[in-house]
Amino acid sequence: MKRKLAAVLAADMAGYSRLMETDEEGTLARLRSHRIELIDPVIAKNQGNIIKTTGDGMLVEFQSVCDAVRCASEIQFRMRRRNSDVAPDRRIQFRIGINLGDIIFDDDDIYGDGVNIAARLEQLAEVGGICVSQAVRDQVAERLDVTFEDLGERTLKNIARPVRVWQVVANEETRPAGGTAERQSVVKPAIAVLPFANMSGDAEQEYFVDGLTEDIITELSRRHELFVISRNSTFVYKGQAANLRDVAEKLGAQYLVEGSVRKSGDRLRVTVQLIDTANDTHIWAEKYDRTLDDVFAIQDEVTGAIVATLPGRVEAAQQDLVVRKTPSSLAAYECVLAAKVRHHRSAHEENLEAQRLIERAITLDPDYAHAHAWRGCILGQAWVHGWLEDPDASYDVAVGELEKARALDDNDADVHRILAAMAVIADDLTRARYHQERALALNPNYDLVVVQQGELLTWLGRPQEGIEWIRKAMRLNPHHPERFWSHLGKAQFAARLYKDAIESFMHVTSMDAVQHAFVAANYSWLGDKMAAAAHLDRAIRLNPDFTIETFLGTMHYAEEGDLQHLRDGLAKAQEAAAA
Repeated sequence: MKRKLAAVLAADMAGYSRLMETDEEGTLARLRSHRIELIDPVIAKNQGNIIKTTGDGMLVEFQSVCDAVRCASEIQFRMRRRNSDVAPDRRIQFRIGINLGDIIFDDDDIYGDGVNIAARLEQLAEVGGICVSQAVRDQVAERLDVTFEDLGERTLKNIARPVRVWQVVANEETRPAGGTAERQSVVKPAIAVLPFANMSGDAEQEYFVDGLTEDIITELSRRHELFVISRNSTFVYKGQAANLRDVAEKLGAQYLVEGSVRKSGDRLRVTVQLIDTANDTHIWAEKYDRTLDDVFAIQDEVTGAIVATLPGRVEAAQQDLVVRKTPSSLAAYECVLAAKVRHHRSAHEENLEAQRLIERAITLDPDYAHAHAWRGCILGQAWVHGWLEDPDASYDVAVGELEKARALDDNDADVHRILAAMAVIADDLTRARYHQERALALNPNYDLVVVQQGELLTWLGRPQEGIEWIRKAMRLNPHHPERFWSHLGKAQFAARLYKDAIESFMHVTSMDAVQHAFVAANYSWLGDKMAAAAHLDRAIRLNPDFTIETFLGTMHYAEEGDLQHLRDGLAKAQEAAAA
């Protein structure tokens, strides 16, 4: 046996028995997910040593008491973020106790009053809270950005002397201990959805109309690049005729969404418009005519279409404002917006400017999760195109940025969408599936997430399903980027739908070498040697370093048959070109 002074963290899951009784498999799966993705990595990052685990708890030893408090603070902060979209009765939450004391180490286990006090402190903590002893508080009070509340002296079970207990003060804005005390807030565009008007004269439709409005508010709130005014604030204006500029000023929103629902016979018409109150302009409007076969299905369809389209329209309007500003005046959100514009142009110089803008956004707000996520995406684009002097190091930086974004906000669908894309680049399709499913769960109406589901299914050898998802993304966002047609064409090629694939690629205004290569393979399988040779020649003209094997090396098919299918199509085109 040996003794040493150490910090001990005791953690226990609240309501474990109740959750296990309700859903044993689901609870264990979610607990395992939290351990793998959050708890164990945070402990390792803070130099903690997991001594033992039970079904619902663990005991961890730290050489530094500051590391122990940082670790506990980050776990509880990120668990609050993770639980924000989870029903209260299904949330996994922890109590944590931390003590600094003399510990006995024996046979890979620890004993003594120092351990017992940590366990008793954990029992005193609130659900999602942290309690520490006087010794811990004295050590970290002046060294970490954390606030304590004195709970007084407590008599703990099997502990001879009273122990003074302190509680870490937590609220919705509490950040992990050790972080900056203040941060520059990100000024996101604020949008308010006013209650839709029931124009049917049918009181029974009121439930549908209110439900549609509430669903739109809920789904828009999933988009972390927007600030969405709450339902309680907007429903104050239900049934009122009010000046929109006054409403926007009172709600603090630049953009307003208003609409109406009209029932006529067996048909329902929903109209919606997006208004920029800064200059009283209508920047988007749409109407949806549907039969009343299933009112709830209509509600889901219309909600999905609206929330997939609105953020893009808001972003486009914001981009117009950004263009008129000098880069030095851009704030964090606007820097991210400008960086996205550069990124989507897919050119080397534009990518360099996107990197500069996104780095400025992070400098302005180091805790802006969306900025870290997009830095990872922008670096990933440079990695794919070979625009980096040190590809391996830059890839690691990109992944590190995404993990940073995930640590700051694990409920941002964009973070998991980009992590899935990076996993595909690394040919880790298992990890890609996890992050893609998480992104879909967080925001099932986000067109970029939906189209990526189609891409991933194509790589996994399920192109028919991939086609359905890509077409769904196109329906969700009628203003979708041109590249959606390219994704559809690749899926149709894998499904052996060659004529459909060629037609999809023809929607792309200016095809790149990759797209010309796919069109060449399609024409090869249709037996049109002249067209196949012409498109392969065009691919080589656009990329003089093009070779079939180098090109195939950029593919991520899980099935060797799918890769061979593309190889054979390109080989036929090459033979035709040489003839």
